Amino acid sequence: MRRDFCDGVGIARLLNATLVLPKFEVASYWNETSGFADVYDVDYFIKHMNGFVKVVKELPPDIASKEPVRIDCSKRKGQFDYFESVLPSLLKHKYISITPAMSQRRDRYPLYAKAALCQACYKALRLTRSLEMKASQLLDAIPKPFLSLHLRFEPDMVAYSQCEYPDLSPASIKAIEAAQVDRKPWTGELARVWRLRGKCPLTPNETALILQSLSIPLTTNIYLAAGDGLMEIEGLIDTYANIVTKSSLLSREDFTSMHGNTKAALDYYVSINSDSYIATYFGNMDKMVSAMRAFNGLYKTLFFSRRGFAQLTSQGLNGKELKQALWKLHRDDFAKGRGSALSECFCEFKL
Repeated sequence: MRRDFCDGVGIARLLNATLVLPKFEVASYWNETSGFADVYDVDYFIKHMNGFVKVVKELPPDIASKEPVRIDCSKRKGQFDYFESVLPSLLKHKYISITPAMSQRRDRYPLYAKAALCQACYKALRLTRSLEMKASQLLDAIPKPFLSLHLRFEPDMVAYSQCEYPDLSPASIKAIEAAQVDRKPWTGELARVWRLRGKCPLTPNETALILQSLSIPLTTNIYLAAGDGLMEIEGLIDTYANIVTKSSLLSREDFTSMHGNTKAALDYYVSINSDSYIATYFGNMDKMVSAMRAFNGLYKTLFFSRRGFAQLTSQGLNGKELKQALWKLHRDDFAKGRGSALSECFCEFKL
């Protein structure tokens, strides 16, 4: 949501349009009802976007009753796509609704649009005062120094990946099957190729093995940044005993009253302020966290290579030989670095 919203700011600036605060898409498995104002400080955002993009909380009365013309931006690549295909609809209907996409080519935006996007992502978006206070209390409660580990092995995540995991517990397999709907896992040769392409989330056991391969001490304090319903966690906890979670540090009342978005916001806040950050999946949150950490001068950030792990294990490597290969693989990855921040966001703009 944060990524899409930042893209939306850049698009609004491209089109010289007024931005209406967005509505969050509802995810049925989260039972989600929170809105933008439940997570972000609206007045702070509007104030700090002044001079970049005009932002309003609600539509003017004369068009509020109309249904917006919906524009799919999944195929838009650069500024001229928007000028030629989207701007005419905006000028004609005065009010459009856009759906940003992961394929956005922010690097092709003109400097003024990049400046607006950078301002939104790194300076104007701030958690609400109450949520930031809760996040700060959570951060203070974590033993220091600590590593924030973003682990993705929830039923919906595994079901979406369409990967086979034959060695899971019956309870985990049942949970995955319930989340699959029509997305059945690949089988046979297709499953093998899919895994070798790095499409399969790492299990907690595989995560523990890679951590050990990197000589991460077993006594390391680890904050587990993860969604509800994390499966097969016992293997990781048995290896690394000093693991804490939101649910273990927050009061039961606080935790149960929070929505999926607000829980994710806490993980984001803790992760951008952690001593080190490791992600088992290079997803949207990981890209945003790594970019913000780099923006703040925090570079102890690493993404585990699912493709590398799959390729090494498919070669029959195990034991000490596998651990040495994993260490070299991730050492080289760390040296190269990965992230999604626009390089221009690290510069001072003079408009």
